[in-house]
Amino acid sequence: MSKNKANPRWYKNIGLGFKTPREAILGTYIDKKCPFTGPVNIRGRILTGVVKKMKMQRTIVIRRDYLHFVKKYRRFEKRHKNLSVHISPCFRDVSVGDVVTVGECRPLSKTVRFNVIKVAKSASSKKSFKKF
Repeated sequence: MSKNKANPRWYKNIGLGFKTPREAILGTYIDKKCPFTGPVNIRGRILTGVVKKMKMQRTIVIRRDYLHFVKKYRRFEKRHKNLSVHISPCFRDVSVGDVVTVGECRPLSKTVRFNVIKVAKSASSKKSFKKF
C-alpha cells in the first residue's frame, strides 16, 4: 500500500563560488547523486583534472598529473593519479580532454568520492603534461 507521490524537483546552490548550471535548474533529470539537485554536499578538497575515460554511466575517470621530487638525484619525475568521478546529467557536452573541477563528497560507491562541479573546455587536442 505504498503511495507513489510525485515529489517536486528542486535545485540548490552548492556554495564555494560555483554557480548552479542552467541545465540543473531547467532540466527534468532525476539524479540522487547530483550535488545540484540531490542530497549530496560538497565538502573537503576541490581538485582539477583532465577527462580520460567516459565509458561508465554517469561516472568518468579523470587524470591528475603532478611532479614528485627525488631527493637522491635532485630532480622531479612525472607522476599521475586516476580518479573515478560522478558526473551529473546537467553537464551534457563533456568530452575526453576537457578540464573539470571536482569537489569531494561522501562516498557515492566503492571507488567514487568526488563530484564534477565545473567543466572547462579543452583548448588543445594534443597530449601534454599539465601540473594541477
